[in-house]
Amino acid sequence: MAQTLLIIFILLHGLIHLTGFVKSFNIAGAGTVTGKLRLPVPENRYRTTGILWLGAGLTFLISGMAVLMLKPWWWMLATAALILSQVLIIIYWKEAKWGTIANVLILPVLIVSCATWCFNKMAGQEVGEIMVHNTITDHTPISKDMTVRLPAPVQKWLLHSGVVGKEAAHTVHLKQKGAMCTEPSGTWMPTEAEQYFTTDDPAFVWNAKVHVMPGITLAGRDKYVNGKGNMLIKAMGLIPMVNASGAQIDQGSMLRFLAEMCWFPSAALSPYVKWESLDSTEAKATMTYKGLTVSGNYKFSHDGDFLSFSAKRYMDNKGHLSLEDWYIPANEWKEMDGIRIPVRGVVTWKLNSGDFEYYKWEVTDIAYNKTLM
Repeated sequence: MAQTLLIIFILLHGLIHLTGFVKSFNIAGAGTVTGKLRLPVPENRYRTTGILWLGAGLTFLISGMAVLMLKPWWWMLATAALILSQVLIIIYWKEAKWGTIANVLILPVLIVSCATWCFNKMAGQEVGEIMVHNTITDHTPISKDMTVRLPAPVQKWLLHSGVVGKEAAHTVHLKQKGAMCTEPSGTWMPTEAEQYFTTDDPAFVWNAKVHVMPGITLAGRDKYVNGKGNMLIKAMGLIPMVNASGAQIDQGSMLRFLAEMCWFPSAALSPYVKWESLDSTEAKATMTYKGLTVSGNYKFSHDGDFLSFSAKRYMDNKGHLSLEDWYIPANEWKEMDGIRIPVRGVVTWKLNSGDFEYYKWEVTDIAYNKTLM
């Protein structure tokens, strides 16, 4: 709704600018723009300013269409149009001063759109950095013999998922939609995200947009690179709210990678992951990388589907970090890009006060070993 109103407003604002062009050329007897000018313009330059009115109007119209087409760079065109518009308004202040109100209303939207674009560009550069350091040299398909050293439930998972006979997933790109809640009694906020993984050198970058309310969003980026984690959250992509790092964040980010391995099961064969059988349907996964070790339990169905991941992870409760039970059950599975994976589930803190479900996720698309970015 907010986007629709923005498009209509920008298009109308652009059309109004065209009247300056029409009047400057006295098209269809519209009369010329001759009122008292804030800045003097030679008589023979009216047509030049008319062309500028046309340029501002058309640029607003094109930027409005770019918003409609979801082009992230629309704000660049709109900013150029706004600057030109305001210069013309100052020149023709007597007749055009009310256009300043429209420009002032558009300006905050441009600032937020610029901040969001910069945030996404930063995340994109970080994705590029992890890709540069992930050189794929081994394209050997996974064989059944490669899985025999793993516990029986893990072997069954790999066979059931369909990774045997295919190349290991060296890079992964997935898209999610879902909802986030920041406190047990809080409101669920619609969320969409993209995530990039590398598995030879384990890393990920998760870039999310959380819709707090109409017109108000949070930009979130979680990453795990070179054994270090960092969570960055900005309101409207502009105002910093969270910028967390340190040993506890490293532990949490590493656990996240280990849990989300359920989306690229071939990583279970990676040298940084060790497995220990717990029973016929459960195994303990231990990941050691860059001097840090974390562990979590994988639970599988008798058929070999991933059912859940559980571990002890640090939880941030209003600035206080405590080690709590972290639980991720899945409730739907599909074959995507040739691999059967969990596509729907929830992330839960199992607290003494009760379960706190804080993120409902759904994988909408996934691609392995494709050219990313």
